[in-house]
Amino acid sequence: MAEDAGRAGQTENAGRREYRTEELARLAGITVRTLRFYRERKLLPPPRREGRIAWYDDHHLARLRTISALLERGHTLNGIAELADAFDHGRDVGDLLGLGEPTEETPVRLTPEELADHFAGQATPENLAAALELGYLGTDGEEIVHISRRLLEVSSALVREGIPLADVLAAGARVREHAEALAGIFADLILRHATEADLPRLRPLARSVVEAELSLALDRRLRGKGDGGAPQGTR
Repeated sequence: MAEDAGRAGQTENAGRREYRTEELARLAGITVRTLRFYRERKLLPPPRREGRIAWYDDHHLARLRTISALLERGHTLNGIAELADAFDHGRDVGDLLGLGEPTEETPVRLTPEELADHFAGQATPENLAAALELGYLGTDGEEIVHISRRLLEVSSALVREGIPLADVLAAGARVREHAEALAGIFADLILRHATEADLPRLRPLARSVVEAELSLALDRRLRGKGDGGAPQGTR
């Protein structure tokens, strides 16, 4: 009987499941009073109105479950409200991926609480905004999409090593500038001697050159630090 009553409070609208206030609160494991409090704090997008009835959908339910998960992880309501605002105003996944999926990188879908777990205590609105601006992150409903699993894992590893996420993102922005320049060098080189159709086949060679040069540059930098910071050939 309880299940029948629950279903009676639900409707379908353009293929989406919708819930009345009481049903949404029950599914989210909170009280109606708490739900209304979250709505007043603008933690939830406005419901669809049909006369005096407020209809919520699965995006509202996912947002409520996210709020509960973030509260359990020690986030404050003010912090969650700022994160929610950043999500709501972030670029969507279509803008993030542009013309199509990356050819060699694997995008990763994350919930807000999974993102918080990757960067314990540092998934702040400021850092989130920087990652959105850099193009690392986009949004798809209540999900977050990271453009590259490799970049996500490296960023997480650097943060675990004690490097602030803000500094990691700032370094990422500088690396992006140099990467764009390197891509231009190789694209120009190949197009002078081959065709655009050859670019996918030759891109591993370009990547190998960059990896080798970076490795050698790190060797030179570390040897220089070991010698007291003086460049080679000055002693």
